[in-house]
Amino acid sequence: MIEWPLISVTIFLPLLGMFIIFLIKVDSSSENNIKWAALWTSIGTFILSCLIWIQFDNSYIGYQFVEKHKWFTDFNIYYHVGVDGISLFMILLSTFLTPFCILASWVSIKKRIKEYMMAFLFLETVMIGMFSSVDMLLFYIFFEAVLIPMFLIIGIWGGNRRIYASFKLFLYTLLGSVLMLVAIIYMYQLTHSMNIGDLQGNFFTKEIQIYLWLAFFASFAVKIPMWPFHTWLPDAHVQAPTAGSVILAGVLLKMGGYGFIRFSIGMLPEASFYFSPLIMILSVVAIIYTSLVALAQTDMKKLIAYSSVAHMGMVTIGIFIVNSQGLEGAMIQMISHGVVSAALFLCVGVIYDRMHTRDIAFYGGLVNKMPQYSVVFMIFMLASVGLPGTSGFIGEFLIIIGAFKFNTFVALFAASGIILGAIYMLYLYKNIIFGLLINEKLKDICDLNNREKIILYPLIVMVIIIGVFPNIFLEPMRLSIQLIISNYQIANAQ
Repeated sequence: MIEWPLISVTIFLPLLGMFIIFLIKVDSSSENNIKWAALWTSIGTFILSCLIWIQFDNSYIGYQFVEKHKWFTDFNIYYHVGVDGISLFMILLSTFLTPFCILASWVSIKKRIKEYMMAFLFLETVMIGMFSSVDMLLFYIFFEAVLIPMFLIIGIWGGNRRIYASFKLFLYTLLGSVLMLVAIIYMYQLTHSMNIGDLQGNFFTKEIQIYLWLAFFASFAVKIPMWPFHTWLPDAHVQAPTAGSVILAGVLLKMGGYGFIRFSIGMLPEASFYFSPLIMILSVVAIIYTSLVALAQTDMKKLIAYSSVAHMGMVTIGIFIVNSQGLEGAMIQMISHGVVSAALFLCVGVIYDRMHTRDIAFYGGLVNKMPQYSVVFMIFMLASVGLPGTSGFIGEFLIIIGAFKFNTFVALFAASGIILGAIYMLYLYKNIIFGLLINEKLKDICDLNNREKIILYPLIVMVIIIGVFPNIFLEPMRLSIQLIISNYQIANAQ
């Protein structure tokens, strides 16, 4: 293994790129230099994360590439980072999508380009830092820091109601996170440890676990988001620039799912078992209700945003049934949704950049003018509804198998969400792509350009790789998931 601090270099390389961009003097000739600096920094970070994956030992159950340095000398708190099978692909998802976000903003962002690129690189640093944190306080700092660049990206470069959407995002997530901080401090008072790895298991009484679980739930349920804490998401998506929606749906929603696995199931197993019926009810309501709401949408981004809530409902079912199929399915579904939802928002961004409207009724018959776009959109639409051979199928298939082992009715309701998902995604595709090209404003619309192909084609490849070769992704995470399941079963067998 490489001896140099690979994780820290991966975390902080975007900050170096951010500093370089900060030094570039802003004028009309320097805008391209800023964009290229951001792009090459994000590509370099992705390459480093791939090195972590290549050297990752699938047969080792604990954290790898660990770096631990004393941080607060008076307390047992460290700068402590590492990677296990659960965090590995969350880091890769973050580094994989960031270059596409920068490329997607190449033409559409015309003001404050320097600050925009700096915000995205800072966002990449805190996302990687959060997923690689082994110390709870470090996790919390990175978890909260994600909110700062996202607030700015929506609030400065968003749509007409961007201020409303950014403050709604800020207030929802901050309120839940305050309770999480209280829970972390209380856990430290009881154990004198902030080490996430050391606290995996059943270290607290059931009564204490219930209060701690509720505090973490307040934060993670808003972030993922679960019904009825989801109302900030459609507003944030609609107002965010295309790249903001991509990273919000692709990575930021996964922070909630990651938190549920790492903290709720991992550290509070008895409380997780106690509250699992509540999670199942909220998840089933989210799947069915938000799918029906998606059918009523006239804005493409809102429809995809509501579909994200439904897909995350499947993820929370997979997490809280706590068996190998459920948790593996939830992880694959998070990776798949990260790629597919990002791609769908990018597809919306392609036609929005041309026509400056997301109204479904405005379009129709695009296949006549944009055949390549129509094929690309079709692939991602079919992946979203879980067509076999695509990434969406694997996660949903595993979750439903796991759900049948847990409760037949939960499995049936989860499966109904797949049917509803097919209905609203086919409705969206039919109304935009098929039919006659009636709208005169669409007569001169052009097909995908080279930049858009560079963005969308690698995402198609990833969707197919996950769908056809899921073991590439399942093998590294299997031992980490089995450890969480065994701790959970031991705690609840007493």
